[in-house]
Amino acid sequence: MDQKPTMMTYIREEAEYLKNMLNHYPNNIPTIDGREWLLLATGSSINAAYSAKYYIEHLTDVIIEIEEPFKFHYYEKLRPAIDVVIGISQSGESTSTIDALKKIKLERPTVRTYAVTSNLTSEITQVVDRVIDIEMGEERVGYVTKGFSMTTFKLMLMGLKTARERGQITSEQEQLELKQFATAIEEIPNIINKTETFFERWQAEFSKATRFTALGCGSVMGTVLEMQTKFCETVRVPSQGMDIEVFMHGPYLEVNRNHQMFFIESNSPVNDRLTRLKEYETQYVDNLYTITLNDTVDERTIALDLSQIDEYKAPLFTIIPFQVLAHHIAEELGRNLTQRIYTDFGVAMQSKTKPGNYA
Repeated sequence: MDQKPTMMTYIREEAEYLKNMLNHYPNNIPTIDGREWLLLATGSSINAAYSAKYYIEHLTDVIIEIEEPFKFHYYEKLRPAIDVVIGISQSGESTSTIDALKKIKLERPTVRTYAVTSNLTSEITQVVDRVIDIEMGEERVGYVTKGFSMTTFKLMLMGLKTARERGQITSEQEQLELKQFATAIEEIPNIINKTETFFERWQAEFSKATRFTALGCGSVMGTVLEMQTKFCETVRVPSQGMDIEVFMHGPYLEVNRNHQMFFIESNSPVNDRLTRLKEYETQYVDNLYTITLNDTVDERTIALDLSQIDEYKAPLFTIIPFQVLAHHIAEELGRNLTQRIYTDFGVAMQSKTKPGNYA
């Protein structure tokens, strides 16, 4: 009998699948003509949208608006300037995203609509003008990891191709971007190994945590939001991910010695502010950790050794340690992640069109 796949099964596949997506570029990326894109997504899909947003806007003249589809459907208006709407749903079965796309198409038939999904026969594909394949097949665990990374990269490559087609970058700049991605993707197995060593060093502290917090700014907002999602799903200890400015306007008051705090350094011009915050919190929190793109020797730091990666590409790689830690800390705490819980929730609450096909 084949062993059930786990989160780690799919995390370990990320490098191979990302490499394949890169090798198929640009033929696997559609041409998108609009200049104001509305991205509709929930859960890990919206976190992936935030992870790609600044990369796309950095390279192109595109303005990205990101919305939760349920809220958008009932409370928001489609601005006249929006000319492209992209619904993101790895399963293709997110009811709120499908319903919002239907409403938009009914109210503004001329707007171009796309679905970014890994399920090419799902319901979302029936309500859009064009389907964009995430190129990863089916992820048969309830806590997506590979799908998050593949969605982020697909969106980033959509931005790269758009920038090249509009003449906003040269062919040489495009090739440099591709080369930097390729070099960094080769490091993913090392990032996984480093994170596992890091977990072994600090697992006793992780198992006693009363709260996990991840802090970053700018381009890594998608990373901290996905950390929050993944830890809540798997570790099931209060977890939060937020911008440092948000943290400094209220949430800083709740910290105590038992908290576990992660700071994400992304080669951003505002890293100094992050560093000063970390130095301040050493007075009040015992366990502070750092995830950095650079190489450093520090037992409390996961050094990704990706100093050539700018802050806009960073989210594709800074999420990997959190994916690994979510799985390992959950296992340490006795969470049986292969045993699905609340299996009727999606259908009962009509958040999914049908139950997931989980192993």
